[in-house]
Amino acid sequence: MESKFMQLFKYGVVQMHDLLQDVQYWEKFYLCGRLQKPVHIVVDNLDVNSTNSVNLRAAVSAALLLLPSEFTEEDLYAKVCSLSYTGDIRMLFAEDKNKVKKIVTGQFDLFHSMYKPFLEEYEAKKLLRLSSTANNQIHATQDCDLSVACALVSALPPSIRSQISKNGELTETGRVIHDTKVSAREVAANCLQRILRQRVMVSSARQAISGLLAVGGVNATRYLSKKVSKAWRSWR
Repeated sequence: MESKFMQLFKYGVVQMHDLLQDVQYWEKFYLCGRLQKPVHIVVDNLDVNSTNSVNLRAAVSAALLLLPSEFTEEDLYAKVCSLSYTGDIRMLFAEDKNKVKKIVTGQFDLFHSMYKPFLEEYEAKKLLRLSSTANNQIHATQDCDLSVACALVSALPPSIRSQISKNGELTETGRVIHDTKVSAREVAANCLQRILRQRVMVSSARQAISGLLAVGGVNATRYLSKKVSKAWRSWR
């Protein structure tokens, strides 16, 4: 008996080399951004799940660098989720403004299972202090001094660390960890945002054009009109 229900899936085709490169080095910050959110890996011949732990740890470090001294577990996941939308041209006119919040609230337990090991790791390293709230969520506090900022930057991919070092000149109060120069936490955070915004902007433009060409003119127009309509409703 045929099922009356039909499920639509978005999919893409990519070489495994390109996937692993982006996961480890954030070269385009597209595939790694996808894998920073809950996904279901059907076949894992190259142990992508294990390799992705580098990506998740870096995502936590980036989010912590951009968060204030106190934040909730939901704040952390929202910041992680937002990394891959920073600079995304589609967010300007064709995406729901509440997209990040909906992703996190709709998959909160999956985010928790993904990132809890890294929160515990960073607590053990004295980079975070964790406590439980009344609704069993995690409340976190972090020191915003230079040594913690250096530790967070050192967990980012090499090319990101290199660009932060070039833009954040070492001062008398600066620190160096793993050849990474950081003069101030704010400088590192602002530099990180600029780097991610530029990479995401380029990747999102490329993906938008490729997607429109792949589905054809009629389907592209229908898809885009639905996205824009949904986005406009969210802004009302």
